[in-house]
Amino acid sequence: MGENLFNKVWELHKVKTLPSGQDQLFIGLHLIHEVTSPQAFQMLRERGLKVLYPERTFATVDHIVPTDDLGRPFKDPLAEEMIEELEKNTAEFGIKFFNLDTEYQGIVHIIGPELGLTQPGMTIVCGDSHTSTHGALGAIAFGIGTSQIRDVLATQTLSMSRPKVRRINITGKLQNGVYAKDIILMIINKLGVNGGIGYAYEYGGPVIESLDIEGRLTVCNMSIEGGARAGYINPDEKTFDYIRGRMFAPRGDDFVKALKFWREIASDGDASYDDVVEMDADNLEPMVTWGINPGQSVPVSGKLPRIEDFPEEERGTAERAYRHMGFKEGEPIMGTKIDVAFIGSCTNGRLSDLREAAKIARGRRVAKGVKALVVPGSKRVARQAEEEGLDKIFREAGFQWRNAGCSMCLAMNPDKLEGRQISASSSNRNFIGRQGSPTGRTLLMSPAMVAAAAIEGAVTDVREMI
Repeated sequence: MGENLFNKVWELHKVKTLPSGQDQLFIGLHLIHEVTSPQAFQMLRERGLKVLYPERTFATVDHIVPTDDLGRPFKDPLAEEMIEELEKNTAEFGIKFFNLDTEYQGIVHIIGPELGLTQPGMTIVCGDSHTSTHGALGAIAFGIGTSQIRDVLATQTLSMSRPKVRRINITGKLQNGVYAKDIILMIINKLGVNGGIGYAYEYGGPVIESLDIEGRLTVCNMSIEGGARAGYINPDEKTFDYIRGRMFAPRGDDFVKALKFWREIASDGDASYDDVVEMDADNLEPMVTWGINPGQSVPVSGKLPRIEDFPEEERGTAERAYRHMGFKEGEPIMGTKIDVAFIGSCTNGRLSDLREAAKIARGRRVAKGVKALVVPGSKRVARQAEEEGLDKIFREAGFQWRNAGCSMCLAMNPDKLEGRQISASSSNRNFIGRQGSPTGRTLLMSPAMVAAAAIEGAVTDVREMI
């Protein structure tokens, strides 16, 4: 019986098994940003420790960055304090920092792959829950907490319990107007937001294999929303072509050697798994969340579920969702009015996402009363989009074209919902208060669906606009 990629990578990076039963793993790549790292650096100072391998840690600023005015100091004193701390810490400890004055700044989970830092067979950690994104390139990647950031900075290792591995096969063929975002929303809807607890997810099957790398990044990004510790896709020729020539990718003979390793690290054809799930995507529609977690979703043509149809342990959450959202059981999601449309985030702020949304926006206008933002995931994405004229398409349609950052995903910046506004969002979470207002409401969907909602002023089926 063969072995899966997750266990291969784990074994290659295991230093030893600790008395606690956890394994000590060597971490190949450590990514940091301004929100979760300041306390970790302070812990190092208090203990008189240095960063063991500063060349394996890379920093960027993303969560607190204003997307309209980048003038320093930031208007928000706390945001300015956080970026100053990151500037000080990276300078003191010799860490590469992609700051606002570089052309490489952007959301941490977008710049990692686009700069070639993310590679197959790596162990990757970051103080951010959506670190699973990097698994799209055949790495195993985990979000970690501040004390763990300290440990990785000081020792380049991390103590973890090995999760089980679930293989999720997606069969069939996607309809036009159905995207990677719809795939992962379907998976979370079917397996539940807690279904992945104790597991790493390996995504495979014809539909996953047909996705480009940016689509795969979207799927892996939201693994954590299904409770999984990590999510990954086996590397293939698309992976290798994507990495080739990027800034931190191997070159020449080193790339040839890397290719050999990357091919070997993929799951064996007869690999074993702790669980296997099959899902068919032939009839998958664009998905829209209606509640307060990413598992509460329906197809765009569907109706909101009845509370009595939920398992008993989920009914309390469903009742809370209906109270917060102000929706009614059995009503259609189609036609739900929106106030704000947000295209961006580490889930859907890449060039292909902006291209698909621009196809819908071209020659149309944002509905009266709707505030629509397009926020590229990195400066490189913004530059490429502008070279293609996508910014012009969005502006002419009435969207605001912003600078790179996390923006209205977490709303740790001026981009926030106000009051009871409803947002059509391409981000990853619809938790209460997630987009900046404790009473605001978030509907998650693909970037193309967000663009369609912005044009119509309400949730609509993007397939009718293609």
